[in-house]
Amino acid sequence: MAARVALEAAVPRDVVLFSHDRSRFFRLAGLFCASQGLFWAYLAHLAFTVLRPQPGPGPDEPQDPLRPRDNKWRFGFTASCLTIGSLTVAAGCLFPLRAVRRVTLLRGGSQVTLQTYGPLGWGRGATLTVPLRDVSARAHRAEAAAAVPVRVRGRPFFFLLDKRGVVGDPRLFDLTVGAYRKF
Repeated sequence: MAARVALEAAVPRDVVLFSHDRSRFFRLAGLFCASQGLFWAYLAHLAFTVLRPQPGPGPDEPQDPLRPRDNKWRFGFTASCLTIGSLTVAAGCLFPLRAVRRVTLLRGGSQVTLQTYGPLGWGRGATLTVPLRDVSARAHRAEAAAAVPVRVRGRPFFFLLDKRGVVGDPRLFDLTVGAYRKF
């Protein structure tokens, strides 16, 4: 069976197995994440500079419950804002690096190239060329709900092939990139 698959996957020239261009979406999502990062950084700066503790009220002055009396609340709120902002920017940088733009089966059928988007959706992403034996689809393209998760040996996360993408040769895709392999 493995010899039959290898013979059927041997192609005389490079074949694009999958393509889906969502550049505009990833650029807009990256712009959103970057603006959220700037917003949370500004809010952290504002919290750190404006929310300084006030001296205690006099005996005849009313106490303001919204103004903190020590720095714990100020430092905690500032750290929370910086954490939320940096996590949003990190997600905007990492998600496009895992979304696949194009899958190409190289001549001979023993290697495959995965091309992704750039961080925050800008520029060209990584182009990863790996042996076909190191690529495994975790779900069949007909069974996956929104994206086909593809595992590459030696990489910590899955690569995602959007179901709305164009599969050039469905049978060849299922025999090569769409096949499940144990690592």
